[in-house]
Amino acid sequence: MVEERLQEVSVDTKSAESWLSCAQDLVPVALEKAREVKGFLGRWKMIISKLEQVPLRLSDLSSHPCFLKNALCKEQLQAVTKSLKESIELADLCLKEKYEGKLQMQSDLDALSGKLDLNLRDCGLLIKTGVLGEATLPSALASSSSEAEGAPNCNIRELLARLQIGHLEAKQRALDSLVEVMKEDEKTVLAVMGRSNISALVQLLTATSPRIREKTITVICSLAESGSCENWLVSEGVLPPLIRLVESGSAVGKEKATISLQRLSMSADTARSIVGHGGVRPLIEICRTGDSVSQAAAASTLKNLSAVPEVRQILAEEGIVRVMINLLDCGILLGSKEYAAECLQNLTSINDNLRRNVISEGGLRSLLAYLDGPLPQESAVGAIRNLVGSVSLEVLISLGFLPRLVHVLKSGSLGAQQAAASAICRVCSSNDMKKMVGESGCIPLLVKMLEAKTNSAREVAAQALASLISILQNCREIKRDDKSVTNLVQLLDPSLHNTAKKYAVCCLSSISSSKKCKKLMISYGAIGYLKKLTEMDIPGAKKLLERLERGKLRSLFSRK
Repeated sequence: MVEERLQEVSVDTKSAESWLSCAQDLVPVALEKAREVKGFLGRWKMIISKLEQVPLRLSDLSSHPCFLKNALCKEQLQAVTKSLKESIELADLCLKEKYEGKLQMQSDLDALSGKLDLNLRDCGLLIKTGVLGEATLPSALASSSSEAEGAPNCNIRELLARLQIGHLEAKQRALDSLVEVMKEDEKTVLAVMGRSNISALVQLLTATSPRIREKTITVICSLAESGSCENWLVSEGVLPPLIRLVESGSAVGKEKATISLQRLSMSADTARSIVGHGGVRPLIEICRTGDSVSQAAAASTLKNLSAVPEVRQILAEEGIVRVMINLLDCGILLGSKEYAAECLQNLTSINDNLRRNVISEGGLRSLLAYLDGPLPQESAVGAIRNLVGSVSLEVLISLGFLPRLVHVLKSGSLGAQQAAASAICRVCSSNDMKKMVGESGCIPLLVKMLEAKTNSAREVAAQALASLISILQNCREIKRDDKSVTNLVQLLDPSLHNTAKKYAVCCLSSISSSKKCKKLMISYGAIGYLKKLTEMDIPGAKKLLERLERGKLRSLFSRK
């Protein structure tokens, strides 16, 4: 009767039930024989304790609603059955004392104990992870249109489950398949990836096989770059094995691990952890000796680390300043140079000791030379701005500081121009320097910058002009510029978001002695603005208003 019923169901169902029945029959036999053995008592006692757990695991598997529909169950039952048969065989050898040698039998018993451990663990994982239900389509969907949508996800879930169960060779096959699937449909894999799958992948990063490590880091790199699994990766302990791969992995392993750290280090907490796990030195070594892609990724990672103030001193102690300057001078990719400049900007933002370190290593010269490109980068100008207060004006002039500033104000991005204007504010502490800045050709460019789209850029341009205008020849040049009065009056706007108004008042006050400029101010509506600024107690607004109103009255009387 049983055989007839089994013929009516699918081959998969028959196979699973047959393996279950076989395993259930073997358990009492294996236990009975194991208990009869008199030698190797410690090892057999451990094996017996594991054999006693098998029936519960089999019961858990067989009672699952999807037991008969999942290939993983059948495979696990086959593995359990194989271990039970091996237990019986070894018990027979021990009972008959027909084994080759004591040491060999000890080794065989230890191996059996390990296999049983794996069997129990894998059976438990199948239930715990929920993969039996997730990876099995209900039969009611077999002919529905949703099967096409559900089947790939189920297959991927089963594939991911195989990363967690079975021996290393089986996991390697699953990993190979996963890499191929991700090439075709990474989005779907990411959609079904769970924390337990991430944990399994992280564990495979420490596998003894270099090939498995390479395949695993390829998958983990894709996960990190996707931006959807960073927290899981870090919480499952991915950082130490990633750092070990950067330090001593293959070329592919180093590249993928470095790219993974690049993405993960965007979080300040993770950046601190990378430093804490000793990641700085291997990353610096990649910057020194790595290929172009790895070098750029390592430089970007170190740039991310340098954004965290409390680790900057550690970075400096590991030699990061010299390495970043070398990248500025000799980096393979433009990206490496940009990351190096941004790293130096971070390092010099608030720490005087690090500023002196960068200057003593020749960093200012390298940063200025880097600006000679067709599109000067904001990060390099920002680093220079941080350093100009720590060197003499003579050194700045000798290094070609002013021509570079003019180049940035002409050709740089708005952010770079803003940093350049800020640098002007910092260096203009003496009349001689203000005169040289004016003679360099910066003033017309700063006047034009008053029209910038962002308030912060307009503010720093106005601040720079307010500093320069105290020199007579600079004041004359600002007066001569056709756009200066127009742009400065626009910056008298009393709205709160306009933070340039106090500098605009200062500049307009300085050029208000000119009748032409005064008339232009009045015609552009400066008096209306100044009345509101006077009510707001903006410094200089009341005095300038009175001057313009007197001029307006004189103009009216002269017409009469």
